[in-house]
Amino acid sequence: MLCAKPEALVLLGALLIVRLDPAGGRDVFSLSWEVQRYDGWFNNLRHHERGAAGVRLQRLVPASYADGVYQALGESLLPNPRRLSDAAMRGRAGQASRRNRTVLGVFFGYHVLSDLVSVERPGCPPEFLNIPIPPGDPVFDPDQRGDVVLPFQRSRWDPKTGQSPSNPRDLTNEVTGWLDGSAIYGSSHSWSDALRSFSGGQLASGPDPAFPRDAQDPLLMWTAPDPATGQRGPQGLYAFGAERGNREPFLQALGLLWFRYHNLCAQRLALQHPHWGDEELFQHARKRVIATYQNIVLYEWLPSFLQKTPPEYKGYRSFLDPSISPEFLVASEQFFSTMVPPGVYMRNASCHFQVVLNKDSSSSPALRVCNSYWIRENPNLNSAQAVNHLLLGMASQIAELEDRIVVEDLRDYWPGPGKFPRTDYVASSIQRGRDMGLPSYSQVLLALGFETPRNWSHINPSVDPQVLEATAALYSQDLSRLELLPGGLLESHGDPGPLFSTIVLDQFVRLRDGDRYWFENTGNGLFSMEEISEIRNTTLWDVLVAVTNVDPSALQPNVFFWHEGAPCPQPQQLTAKGLPPCVLLTESDYFEGSGPGFGITIVALCCLPLVSLLVSGVVAYFRGRERKKLQKEVKESVKKEPAKDVVQAMEWLGPKQRSYPIAIQLLPDRRLQVLDRRLSVLRTVQLQPPQQVSLILSNNHGSLALLLKIPKEYDLVLLFKFQEERDAFVQQLQGFCECWALGLSVAKVDAKELFRKAVTKQQRGRILEVFFRHLFSQVLDIDQVDAGTLPLDSSQKVREALMCELSRAEFAESLGLKPQDMFVESMFSLADKDGNGYLSFREFLDILVVFMKGSPEDKSHLMFTMYDLDANGFLSKDEFFTMMRSFIEISNNCLSKAQLAEVVESMFRESGFQDKEELTWEDFHFMLRDHDSELRRTQLCVKGIGDIFKPNISGRVSFITRTPGERAVVAPPRLYTEALQEKMQRGLLAQKLQQYKRFMENYVRHVMCISIFSAICVGLFAERAYYYTFVSPPSGISETTQVGIILSRGTAASISFMFSYILLTMCRNLITFLRETFLHRYVPFDAAVDFHRWIAMAAVVLAILHSAGHVVNVYIFSVSPLSLLACIFPTVFVNDGSKLPQKFYWWFFQTVPGMTGVLLLLVLAIMYVFASHHFRRRSFRGFWLTHHLYILLYVLLIIHGSFALIQLPRFHIFFLVPALIYVGDKLVSLSRKKVEISVVKAELLPSGVTHLRFQRPQGFEYKSGQWVRIACLALGTTEYHPFTLTSAPHEDTLSLHIRAAGPWTTRLRETYSPPMGDGCVRYPKLYLDGPFGEGHQEWHKFEVSVLVGGGIGVTPFASILKDLVFKSSLGSQMLCKKIYFIWVTRTQRQFEWLADIIREVEENDHQDLVTVHIYITQLAEKFDLRTTMLYICERHFQKVLNRSLFTGLRSTTHFGRPPFEPFFNSLREVHPQVRKIGVFSCGPPGMTENVEKACQLINRQDQAHFVHHYENF
Repeated sequence: MLCAKPEALVLLGALLIVRLDPAGGRDVFSLSWEVQRYDGWFNNLRHHERGAAGVRLQRLVPASYADGVYQALGESLLPNPRRLSDAAMRGRAGQASRRNRTVLGVFFGYHVLSDLVSVERPGCPPEFLNIPIPPGDPVFDPDQRGDVVLPFQRSRWDPKTGQSPSNPRDLTNEVTGWLDGSAIYGSSHSWSDALRSFSGGQLASGPDPAFPRDAQDPLLMWTAPDPATGQRGPQGLYAFGAERGNREPFLQALGLLWFRYHNLCAQRLALQHPHWGDEELFQHARKRVIATYQNIVLYEWLPSFLQKTPPEYKGYRSFLDPSISPEFLVASEQFFSTMVPPGVYMRNASCHFQVVLNKDSSSSPALRVCNSYWIRENPNLNSAQAVNHLLLGMASQIAELEDRIVVEDLRDYWPGPGKFPRTDYVASSIQRGRDMGLPSYSQVLLALGFETPRNWSHINPSVDPQVLEATAALYSQDLSRLELLPGGLLESHGDPGPLFSTIVLDQFVRLRDGDRYWFENTGNGLFSMEEISEIRNTTLWDVLVAVTNVDPSALQPNVFFWHEGAPCPQPQQLTAKGLPPCVLLTESDYFEGSGPGFGITIVALCCLPLVSLLVSGVVAYFRGRERKKLQKEVKESVKKEPAKDVVQAMEWLGPKQRSYPIAIQLLPDRRLQVLDRRLSVLRTVQLQPPQQVSLILSNNHGSLALLLKIPKEYDLVLLFKFQEERDAFVQQLQGFCECWALGLSVAKVDAKELFRKAVTKQQRGRILEVFFRHLFSQVLDIDQVDAGTLPLDSSQKVREALMCELSRAEFAESLGLKPQDMFVESMFSLADKDGNGYLSFREFLDILVVFMKGSPEDKSHLMFTMYDLDANGFLSKDEFFTMMRSFIEISNNCLSKAQLAEVVESMFRESGFQDKEELTWEDFHFMLRDHDSELRRTQLCVKGIGDIFKPNISGRVSFITRTPGERAVVAPPRLYTEALQEKMQRGLLAQKLQQYKRFMENYVRHVMCISIFSAICVGLFAERAYYYTFVSPPSGISETTQVGIILSRGTAASISFMFSYILLTMCRNLITFLRETFLHRYVPFDAAVDFHRWIAMAAVVLAILHSAGHVVNVYIFSVSPLSLLACIFPTVFVNDGSKLPQKFYWWFFQTVPGMTGVLLLLVLAIMYVFASHHFRRRSFRGFWLTHHLYILLYVLLIIHGSFALIQLPRFHIFFLVPALIYVGDKLVSLSRKKVEISVVKAELLPSGVTHLRFQRPQGFEYKSGQWVRIACLALGTTEYHPFTLTSAPHEDTLSLHIRAAGPWTTRLRETYSPPMGDGCVRYPKLYLDGPFGEGHQEWHKFEVSVLVGGGIGVTPFASILKDLVFKSSLGSQMLCKKIYFIWVTRTQRQFEWLADIIREVEENDHQDLVTVHIYITQLAEKFDLRTTMLYICERHFQKVLNRSLFTGLRSTTHFGRPPFEPFFNSLREVHPQVRKIGVFSCGPPGMTENVEKACQLINRQDQAHFVHHYENF
């Protein structure tokens, strides 16, 4: 390395410190001397950093740490600091200095220290050496709690130290380590600029030229609160070069003195050199002030302090290290503390000592020190003259005796950190010495060449032996453990002890001789010999006289001493007596008053989902109203004509029931009808003479109730608005009864009595329940207990129930039919033996016995009698037709009259009765000869009866057998049952293992993908947890809120990954492409939507945990001191001593991460609630719109994570790649969406289905079973809805079948409704997006596939069936050899368009590839009489004509719901060689769940494996 010449280094230093003059434009090069830097750098040209701000202290003696590196010695080895302070430093105040040193000299010493060293700023990461307070301490623990600790945070240290025993921790000095006036001008260039006025070379002043401007935040002045009043903020504090220059008014007064002295010098220079600019004036004044300051410190103040004169100056020594030592800090600062009095006098130039005003308006002879720390707007110091009086008072006041005793103002009431406004200055200083790793008193003596004391009394014979004994006891009589601070104070008496004197003198001599800018150094070109001589003759007396303009005779020549004969002697040596008491300790609670607000905020955040749920409920309600309105508009064309002669009223249903409007109509055939507001019949009462009708009216004023009692019916209670309406109805009813010879009695009672007498429908229902229970208990010989519990007065209830009779309407309702149905008419007429229009208990019992216990002959004879309408003993063809017609009424009249006539002729012809016009009972029974088993199990299905009354009807199951030549055969129940029992002979454990095996076979790809994704999320969480526990840079956050930071940061990493890669699940074009590649073997692309939901739910759970972690963090940060927060958030907080942390609401609502976090919770609450299955079915548009908030979600996520409060942003690491892929996928979709597609054909099909056929875009390739998204231009271009294509890939056009299930699909149906009149129809065009793949398109990959469609869910299978038949007709080679299509529909008329497709498939299916089973679920129970007859007819129709009676297809039609498990079981027997069967279901969730359950049950066995793919709508 090349060595630089000293001259070059000097030039480099000059270049580094030059600057343009902001006022006059002249630069510093016009100065003839080198300007000293403010930050202390480049003073020593060999070691540039020596004495610079921020450089570590330089030890005189090796460090003494517990571990030799950085851990401070604790109370296990050393005594409690507070106990040591009590034992060694407590004593009586009011003893005068032995050498009559003045108070001005004491605080001047503190001012010098603030210029040389500052180690009070807490270090980062925060480390604490809190001081436990002994129980019962009279100041800090008067309540004897025993848990009080004084907070103590370790000071800032050099991070390059503390690495090993050879490199122990060293503290850093925050100011320059030179006597360069940094307490006046600051320790940095920016600080100095902030103090300057840049006018006339002066320091900036406030409104009063004698005072600097107030402290502002950018100055970084220490603004600790006033411990006596709690007042905080920069108001009333001045801008000084020393950070803590406002700590006491006494130190403040010296800062003001030098401020005024600088401006005075600048003014004098300006007069002498009017051509100089601001910079020249400032630098010349600064140079002169610093030189004067150096001279006073070293040649006037230091001798007065040490009683030693420094050696003569021999010139600058560049090799000498002038760095400040920690030993010097302790020696000087602690000795000053013994000289501080409890109060400070103020006097004027005429020696009048002023009375001081206190805060409580009382007066005292002096300023109390303990109540003056960080005081703002002191009324006693509000003018320059008052400051002069304080300086004069300090110059005349004699300090305390130089010994071990520290007054209570420092020892008990020093301004404290953290929650305690007070602390023990001595205890804190002892702890600071341990923090710095100071060696023991004996070690320092040996290192500096002193003799160590032989025993405790040898330290200082002048010290009270009791004090020495108490101190020795604390150190366990081990003198070698005595620390430097208490040892140095104990040896001092009258003057600093030999050790302290040596340390202090050595430090100042090194500061002088090692300072290149020392005013006596003639080599630096700063001053001439004459100027040096002039400076040497300048004393602090000169400065005071010049600044204060006081009469020179009012001050003694050496203001650091006061001797007899000096002017203005003090009245007396001050003690605490006569001074105001120190303000007591009050512990601060940072969270005081924040608890309720914090709780309300958390509750409000937790209520965001509830608010979103409420909003979604309102939206769903209005969308429901809109839907009903649309349905009402559709029904307007079929609205009934208003009935004539109706009476409007309100029907009262019960005490807790809501009344609703009805209409009463009296018909000419003796019927009374109750109609609803749409004039639909609610109830019909057949009146027959000589019935007695009772009419009861309310006689209360304002009550217009009417009770109509009709025998064997429940009562009708009407409420009228007007008296005239009720009177008109009564007159109409009276005329009606007279016309038909009906008895009518009219009575009037109180309204309450009227309502009490009324037998409502609900009460009637309870009576009928007892009726049916006892009816079936007698028929089926069921015990009374099994018939159900009865009320306490059961005997009376039973008698009442058995005496009641069923009306025709109640009989129909019990059968689940309408009163006007022919089946009800026939059955009721047969059972009503007495012909009174009602069924008694006995009449119902007689007919029920036949259905429950009768033989097939009895049942067929009963049906024969029911429909022998003319009672001639024969059943004519017309009567047989009527019987069949009554049966098909329950299937929604699924057959036309022509079809029904064909069925009747076919049945007669098959039985050989084609030539007969009438059948005897024997002929009728012969016709049913093949269905004895069905008739034997036939019963009458009565609503409201529990399962205990139903026989075992699970015997009959339709399933497939391997009988050659037959497509579907009903197997005997025994065969299925035996096979099932044989295969289930295994243990529970084996079943569970097999179930697990099958589950893994079915979902191994799903499990692997979820496992990998979850492992990544867990890994990200674990990485953050490990990082913040062991690896993170030391900021103190882990120690402050370890649980909160791990929870918030770990979940943040996982959420970032989840919310980034959830975008890939919505890249439909990419998924459709990838599912055709080899990746489909490993990734279940068909489960993308399910995976999307799973990620979303997992992410919201982690988001909740993330929020919980931040709630913990916010609480902890709200109660943490500013010194700790400044370490954790150095870019947000600056530790200025205010000690008051931000309130919780600042974190939530006034920070970017907090506010974006709250907005994110709101957005998530809206998106998740509106995306729920319940809401999505009610308002797809609401889901569509709110889900587009994902754009705002990601914007907020980016902002939320980019503020970097704790760590650098990481969200982009996860987000960038998925976002680019998603944008590309969206661009592909947008390129398709904007192509308008013409609709070729629109057809409105039954059951609200709209068939759209539209052009196939050029290049549009798709597979059967895929789906698209469309938007109708007439309904807006922003709302897309997904629908499955029902066209086959070989067709030239595309087709959709859309069921009107919501507002959009309903409006779509209206849009494509055929217009009135003839003419060319032009349909609105569509936007198309797709195609997109799903699991149904995998049907061709299985040798045997089962397609299960429910409702509109059959649409994907329409395309598949057509595609299969087309490919087979071309002779295409396919793996799939057989397809079973199960169509579950409420009625075959619901989706007649599919029947046409199935019919087309049957006509073209020459290879018997497709087997179709249709299940009609609208019909009643399987073995109900009505269904049994339909079943008989259906089987007969298939046997004779090879097609279904209901659908006209060759497919097998079943009644009820499909038995999936037996059906799948039978497939194994039909296809024993097939090892894997594909099951594809689409429909309502209930159906797909049943299919999934059946597959899981079948897969427990070691046979063919059923792989289920499903899609819900």
